[in-house]
Amino acid sequence: MSYQPNEQQNYSPPPPPPTPMNGKSIAGFVLGVLSIIVPYIGFLLGIVAIILSALSLKEIRIRYEQGRGLAIAGLVCGIVGTLLYAILILLFLLFVYAAASYPSY
Repeated sequence: MSYQPNEQQNYSPPPPPPTPMNGKSIAGFVLGVLSIIVPYIGFLLGIVAIILSALSLKEIRIRYEQGRGLAIAGLVCGIVGTLLYAILILLFLLFVYAAASYPSY
């Protein structure tokens, strides 16, 4: 087949650029998972994960970015980690109180 200079060529437009990923949703997810895994500071990591995930959900809604699933997973993991370590701290304090109030003979 030969090239004809007057032929119309069908060019498709370039694909649109990918939508950016929200960085706070990634950070919220990572901190949420770490809040469950890391002992001692998991309570604080969970609180930070909840804050970052909530902020990223708001930004994703406004800016039409990707990362909604990561933000939701970070929020859930942050809540679970915070509740887990809050319960453990309360049980420890209850144990210390019970041990201190037990009469020794």
